[in-house]
Amino acid sequence: MTRDAFNVIIHRLNRKLFAIAFRIVKNRQEAEDVVQEVFMKMWVMRKKLDDYNDIEALAVTMTRNSSIDQMRKWKHIDSEKVPSDTSNSDHLPSPHERLVSSETAAIVAMIIDELPSATRDLVQMREINGLSYDEISKQKGMNINSLRVVLSRARKMIKEKYLDYTNEKGRA
Repeated sequence: MTRDAFNVIIHRLNRKLFAIAFRIVKNRQEAEDVVQEVFMKMWVMRKKLDDYNDIEALAVTMTRNSSIDQMRKWKHIDSEKVPSDTSNSDHLPSPHERLVSSETAAIVAMIIDELPSATRDLVQMREINGLSYDEISKQKGMNINSLRVVLSRARKMIKEKYLDYTNEKGRA
């Protein structure tokens, strides 16, 4: 492919490829860089371009892939830039959120205390102590399926009582 033929392709596809890149990277300078990179790659492979049926489709695919690669690279750089062990005050709960959380925990604890003792023990073992179904099944000598049913019903009761409690509190 001659330089003049390649220049025709560049002028014909420049805006279209820029629009594709900009939609993906959402940054004008980066989109321009992606398009320039695609044209440079195409220039390097100019001798093979005549083998392609649709050079425009090739350019669009290359632009889309390069834009996606650019986004992946940014994501990787961003995750490396902020160390994971640094504490960010934005992630700390506000005093209001802490109050709501402690009130919720107190309400749920009160509801669990009101459950029948056998059910309360199972909920305690599974939800608070974090034991597996197998461990609870062996300790209590229960069938795992029966255990799952009992815990499912207990969770449903806890949820219903919690919603009743919070709705009544809201009306008062």
